[in-house]
Amino acid sequence: MSVTRSEAEARTAASARTGVLGNRFGFVLAIAAQILMLAGASAPSPFYPVLADRIGFGTSVIGTVFAVYAVTLLLTLLTAGSLSDYIGRRPVAIAGFVVLAGSMVLFWHADSVTMLVLARAVQGLASGLLISALSATALDFAPAHRPGLAALWNALAPGIGLALGALVSGIALEVADAALADVFLSLTATYLVVAALFATVPETSPGRTGAWASLRFRLSVPAAIRADFWRSAPAIVAGWATGGLFLSLGANIVRQEPGGTTHLWQALPVVVLAGVGALAAFLLRRRAPRTSLIVGTAALAAGTTLSLVALAFGSLWFYLGAVAVTGTGFGTAFSGVLGSLTPRIPAAERADTFAVIFLLAYLSFGVPSVLAGMLVPVAGLSAVCVGYGVVVILLAVTALVLRVRRPD
Repeated sequence: MSVTRSEAEARTAASARTGVLGNRFGFVLAIAAQILMLAGASAPSPFYPVLADRIGFGTSVIGTVFAVYAVTLLLTLLTAGSLSDYIGRRPVAIAGFVVLAGSMVLFWHADSVTMLVLARAVQGLASGLLISALSATALDFAPAHRPGLAALWNALAPGIGLALGALVSGIALEVADAALADVFLSLTATYLVVAALFATVPETSPGRTGAWASLRFRLSVPAAIRADFWRSAPAIVAGWATGGLFLSLGANIVRQEPGGTTHLWQALPVVVLAGVGALAAFLLRRRAPRTSLIVGTAALAAGTTLSLVALAFGSLWFYLGAVAVTGTGFGTAFSGVLGSLTPRIPAAERADTFAVIFLLAYLSFGVPSVLAGMLVPVAGLSAVCVGYGVVVILLAVTALVLRVRRPD
């Protein structure tokens, strides 16, 4: 059967439309998946005081639980962070979300410290598989005529996800009779649906040989961005260390210092920090990455200083306002870093490079908060908050000076 020229042209046009639609769906799915993954990371935070009372543990145990999450995530990033460059984005994303669903089941049934630690460990494993793969997938599917879109959404997704998870958990604890089941059963089902959706999108990774050999500890940043990566490191550390403190000890800080007694009040610092961060990054999306980084580091330093003043006065509203200023820095500093680095990452090294970026981010996310949790029983929560804040301020000011002194 012959095909006329007009029929062939129609088929070509239809195929092109299908490709465009497929790319749009893949891009939206990759961003939504990042948001949902980060929502699961913050969802347990408002439950910590409740579980501490029910199971019986203190702030040092909360630090340990958070440490397990950070360590397993980092070990997975170090070994399998670039795996999607070798075997493809889809299999890594599907496996990661199935494992993540399993971690939510463990949270749902957490009735001991051991179960809570196991849940966080499995979640860290899944998140380590997903972080670089999802960021690289978003970059793969991003519209060619809007090269900065993937960097923007890769920067927005953590803030939106962290805010969403904490807010939903805080509300559930206030209004639901079985909040633990309602939150984590819903997340389990959601992650399984996301895994199924990834089976429908095209594979975008060019693939490389040597997948088994890639499963080894290594750090690799392309030479073209290496100097800027290290100049950006203090901003990454300051921002993510702030996020780690809020996710691990934020509820306890609000309950013990300014006296926020309800579950929603205790969830609000994470919601405000991450939500304002995402909003600020969006509002500055058309600004140069250098501008975002300058605004972000300045806001981190100023907001952290104000939060220490607010804690000294014991004012909950003042504290939340200071957290909002800090959140502006939390979102825009990381957005500026990604905006300056992402466009120059070679296609074949995207997952590997994102693994290194998020390795530093999650080291900053986990290690300082673990040390803080260990020091609380010794020095007290107030003293730990002051010491932690001073370090964040120094890092933010260092990052600000480094960026201001560099003209481009």
